[in-house]
Amino acid sequence: MTETSPRIQSSPSAPAEQFQETVPLTAEHLLINRRPEPTGGWRRLIWQLSGGKIIPAESATEVERRTLIAQAQTPVASGHHRIAVMSLKGGVGKTTTTAALGNTLASLRGDRVIAIDANPDRGTLGIKVKSETAATIRTLLAEAPHIVRYADARAFTSQSTARLEVLASDTDPAVSEAFNAEDYRTVAGLIERYYSICITDCGTGLLHGAMGATLELADQIVLVSLVAVDGASSAAATLDWLTAHGYADLVKNAIVVLNAVEPKSDVDVELLERHFGSRCRTVIRVPYDPHLKEGAEVDLARLRPTTRGAYLRLAAAAGQAFGQRPDRGK
Repeated sequence: MTETSPRIQSSPSAPAEQFQETVPLTAEHLLINRRPEPTGGWRRLIWQLSGGKIIPAESATEVERRTLIAQAQTPVASGHHRIAVMSLKGGVGKTTTTAALGNTLASLRGDRVIAIDANPDRGTLGIKVKSETAATIRTLLAEAPHIVRYADARAFTSQSTARLEVLASDTDPAVSEAFNAEDYRTVAGLIERYYSICITDCGTGLLHGAMGATLELADQIVLVSLVAVDGASSAAATLDWLTAHGYADLVKNAIVVLNAVEPKSDVDVELLERHFGSRCRTVIRVPYDPHLKEGAEVDLARLRPTTRGAYLRLAAAAGQAFGQRPDRGK
């Protein structure tokens, strides 16, 4: 009779979800001497009283913020990433969203971020940053053959304090109407050489000349809507149109921004989030902010903390797609 060694019974494996870490196991989190200096509150007080020897662990809120920043800083795997910010209805904060998203990304990243105004009529992206040049997207097009280095392209842009560069459109609607799909492709080709991320402020129409090229080249879209019946209906109709015209992949990966959300509203914001969340990748609420209501330059430092936090979540959501290499030919 052969003697067999006893089997060690392993306990049933618990669901993987129980073992997911909420804090990344990186040197910054595990090594006490790598933890960043506390910026305020009781953690900073303890750090100061200990002469910098004791650095208390970060709170859940601080860990979340660091995670969001890391997502916004995701390297662009393809070398260049295009985001189209759009809405079917005007006056919903599309251009403001473009500027705020661009400023947030530029403030956190080390590479170059640019926002361009592709409105077929008079665009307002240029007034969202202090003007450094009278050049526009049309003057850049005229000089395209002579742009052979970054310094040449930089002469046509204005830069915010957060390092976002803006390529403005013409202020004369009669001139800017001539901006078509081929013009957009030319500009996009130039931008791709010198910038890692391009955010396009689209026009409100879906059929104007540049929109087809914008959608064909876009890696992801940000759809902006107000918390209102007409705004939500227009946003839903935009998703329907995109799906029907071969852009279902962009819809699935889209970010929907519910803009200027008031603390109290007669509109069911939760229902809007569920609707768009079932069709798109994520939904971000941006609260009403007096600074943005001014309609002038977008200064992150003047935003309320909750608004800055919302744009950080938007930048992080956009950043989650930076590591992907798109299959579509660009």
